[in-house]
Amino acid sequence: MSDVLSVNLPIAFTESAFKELKNICKDLNTDYNDSKGLRIGIKGGGCAGFTYILGIDSPKDNDETYDYMGLNVYIQKAHILYLFGMEIDWLDNLQNRGFIFNNPNAKETCGCGISFSS
Repeated sequence: MSDVLSVNLPIAFTESAFKELKNICKDLNTDYNDSKGLRIGIKGGGCAGFTYILGIDSPKDNDETYDYMGLNVYIQKAHILYLFGMEIDWLDNLQNRGFIFNNPNAKETCGCGISFSS
């Protein structure tokens, strides 16, 4: 995809996804340079086995911390194996509105797109 932002991270954001994430942080009054940042991860559940985590959080001891164009990004070390190479996109059109997870490690995904198996 031509609008993927290329930064030294195990995952990538499209320009539209990064713009939406910055808007969300601004709406939540989250300063990019304080102790909060974007958490990306997985948890058990969903119809395919795992669901994605995407939210504002503080760093934890078992996190890898990345600076993504001024935004702190936290990923638990154990989750990187499942997320490596993933692209996060943002769609906002008549049919879809939300983040899309394009994960090359997912062997199977469900219809909602937020649940996968590895």
